Amino acid sequence: MFTGIVTDVGEIVSMSPTAQGQLHRLRIACDYDQTTIANGASISCNGVCLTVVQSGVSGRTWFDVDAAAETLRLTTAKHWTKGTRLNLERALKIGDELGGHIVSGHVDGIATIVTRKNLPDMARFELRAPRDLARFIAAKGSITLDGVSLTVNTTEDEKFSVLIIPHTLQVTILNTWQTGSEINLEIDVMARYAARLAEFKP
Repeated sequence: MFTGIVTDVGEIVSMSPTAQGQLHRLRIACDYDQTTIANGASISCNGVCLTVVQSGVSGRTWFDVDAAAETLRLTTAKHWTKGTRLNLERALKIGDELGGHIVSGHVDGIATIVTRKNLPDMARFELRAPRDLARFIAAKGSITLDGVSLTVNTTEDEKFSVLIIPHTLQVTILNTWQTGSEINLEIDVMARYAARLAEFKP
């Protein structure tokens, strides 16, 4: 589990297909202390929960993860290449501050940037969600985009907007978003449960 509060920005330094193309082995450079990264640890990479298979130090700390065929099909990982920068977050520990909201790291779909409006030190983005996910997105509710916990400003049919504050633009890759960019989207688990409960009204 995660909170959607990015703690580092990593960079893919190598990638190679394995297992007859069903897996892609990614090596990601980061600024985490390598001694704290255990094999089997979960790290959110642009909102995708991936499992560390090995780690080391070569100038910077690095860790290897495998992206399976399903991950490549359903997330923006299919577009990742050497040099791609990724929002990173370590798994939540008992006692950690819950600064965002509960995030599973299981991407529900891909949203697309419709417009970007630059404001003084901030940016407002309008996105389009897949139609089957739009019903879970509510104004003032929480949403996870590329691994970042954000508050929804407005909604209209399949579109919704978010306002990104200066700090978030500085410490994440969200400043690279442009019109047409594809974004990993995870809906708030509470919204999913509420919708499921509503289906069973007596």
